[in-house]
Amino acid sequence: MAILNTIRKRTTVLIIVIGLALFSFVISGIFTSGTFQGQGGFTTSIAEVNGNPIALEKFQQSLEIATRTYGSALSNTAMVSMVVEQEIRGELLDQQFDKLGLEVEGDQLLDYISASGYANVPEFQDDYGQFDRFKFKAAIAEWRATNPLQYDAWLNDEARFVQAAKERMYFTLVQAGITSTNAEAATTFKVKNDKVSFEYLQLPYSSVADSLVKVSEAEIKAHLSKFPERFKQDEERDLRYVYFKELASDQDVKVVLDGITALLEPSEEFDTNSNTTVTRESFLETDDVAGFLSRYSDVAYDSVPIPRTQLPVEHADSIIKLSIGASYGPFKHGNTYKVSRLMDYIKNGSVRARHILVAYQGSERAATTVTRTKEEARAKARELLTKARSAEVAFTKLATDESDGPTASRGGDLGYFLNGDMVDAFNDYAFSNPIGAIGLVETSFGFHVVKVEDKRDVYQVATLVRNIEPSEATINNLYTDATSFEMKAKSSDWKQFPLIADDMGYAFKPITKLKAFTEDLPVLGAQRGIVKWAFNAQTKIGDIRRFDVADGYVITQVVKQRKEGLQAPEDISPLEIARIRDEKKAALLLKQNAGQSWEAASAIAQIQTGTASALSTDLSVIPGLGTEPYVVGKALTLQEQEESQWLKGGLGIYKIRVTAKTAALELPVIEPYARSIAEERVAQGSQSAYEALKKAAEIVDNRAIVY
Repeated sequence: MAILNTIRKRTTVLIIVIGLALFSFVISGIFTSGTFQGQGGFTTSIAEVNGNPIALEKFQQSLEIATRTYGSALSNTAMVSMVVEQEIRGELLDQQFDKLGLEVEGDQLLDYISASGYANVPEFQDDYGQFDRFKFKAAIAEWRATNPLQYDAWLNDEARFVQAAKERMYFTLVQAGITSTNAEAATTFKVKNDKVSFEYLQLPYSSVADSLVKVSEAEIKAHLSKFPERFKQDEERDLRYVYFKELASDQDVKVVLDGITALLEPSEEFDTNSNTTVTRESFLETDDVAGFLSRYSDVAYDSVPIPRTQLPVEHADSIIKLSIGASYGPFKHGNTYKVSRLMDYIKNGSVRARHILVAYQGSERAATTVTRTKEEARAKARELLTKARSAEVAFTKLATDESDGPTASRGGDLGYFLNGDMVDAFNDYAFSNPIGAIGLVETSFGFHVVKVEDKRDVYQVATLVRNIEPSEATINNLYTDATSFEMKAKSSDWKQFPLIADDMGYAFKPITKLKAFTEDLPVLGAQRGIVKWAFNAQTKIGDIRRFDVADGYVITQVVKQRKEGLQAPEDISPLEIARIRDEKKAALLLKQNAGQSWEAASAIAQIQTGTASALSTDLSVIPGLGTEPYVVGKALTLQEQEESQWLKGGLGIYKIRVTAKTAALELPVIEPYARSIAEERVAQGSQSAYEALKKAAEIVDNRAIVY
């Protein structure tokens, strides 16, 4: 709405702007060059892997295929990200295939195709329904000669098959090298199954006030340098914005309410067809409800009866208590005003049922795998009916196991349906029998064992709806307000943005640590335009720009720019600051309490005492405290009744005394355990190998420039 109104007001300017924009596109060659300009300048590749570019043209072909495959199931950004990752994976693995000299021969490729969807195409099958290689190759040759579009599609499929076959060969080689020795298995089993019990004294870090332990910037930098992998960050931006959203004013709401109220009384209207004044019926009295709503309502009449659950929750009771023909309203529901008129009430007008379908050869929509005769189907249905009526058998499980229908996966559940929705015999049984009844029905689809699950009343409701929308005057005022704020913010020091917003009565919101591939922004939703602008090479800290969004305007400012690499000290999280502080507290407590006996330590005021039983490297949670792997690991190295010095844990410092140790049982045969370890590694081997390749590769990702 905001954009449309702006267009109406600035038609001449818009024509000039469009003309200049088209001219700039032509002279930049964007229509023909295959290049894109973004924060990194011009690019002709979507990514580079170890110096090898992935061409935009190749990426766009893959994106087109993915779009046809997934349709609207994925957003544009999600689709782009998925295809980019696929292309990077393909290029990275291709480089490995070239190093190893992996090739796929014709027979190997046909073996792979014989297990694909092509094998199910009748054109490529012999008389026994098996994949026929000769028919397949003949079809490819014919496509090449007479059907270039089909042949091009095949070439794309062939490339995918070759890639998949090479991947299978490569990862088979990787997996073949994964094993576990008996000695390794024996050590692993012992480490996992040795148990220790101990009593402990804990002096928590909270016993030292935070105010006594200051964390300097130098200490934060040292902490970051010590764990560089943990504190790697992507390129990021911090933004703040003011959202000028198109909302109806109080006056707009009153106009809508007055308008819908006026329709509840007859009135005089001028009929342009007859050029005469006629009397308009009221919504409460008209016999032509559908025609009235078609003319005066923002939502057309739907005569389908609905259950109470589909009526507005807070008004449902009032509507269903109406007498036939009576109305309720106007009432506000969401962003509308409504008046509902009860046209009819049907007791038990909706039924929920389950069924078990027993199809036979020749019945409607029967699967090709169904070979039983009609009589055999009838006999089986009667047998299932007997079982279904038995209290020992759950109908849902019987339907899941035995039904030939598409509802088998959900226990035969058909949901709720209205009278007349089902074929006659099925419909009549469902509506003529009480809840809980189980019977046998024959239709053109086969034999149905039907169970009536539930019934509910339905209501035919005609609802007059008027949407509450901002008026043109409200939209024009919003445009003026947004422009005024934008001009004032741009003409002031960039740091004054929040103060200006406050002075003008607008709320500003922050967006922190925005990444280049982000699609959805908090509150604003999908806004790739804002993200791309924030990461553009020409955009600087303090820059402000207005964006037209679907329901208003967003005035956005860049507050901070972070480069890819190690986090800055000021960006470290409060949790990490607490960890550094705890490290200092640990050093302080260890120094203060060094050399203490168990008895002396027990007398400390803040000391926590307790016991822990049967802990191991896999189970290192001290009851009532939390996970302490180092403390438990240290306990496993001590002898029974041996006492430790003070130990630095995650939650405090500890002194422990071992009370019992239980060694892992000796496995009589270690080979099965060794095999289980190897199998677990093999299952993860392909993904782990790829992740290792990706981590070692030099990858330049340009998707944020292009999309």
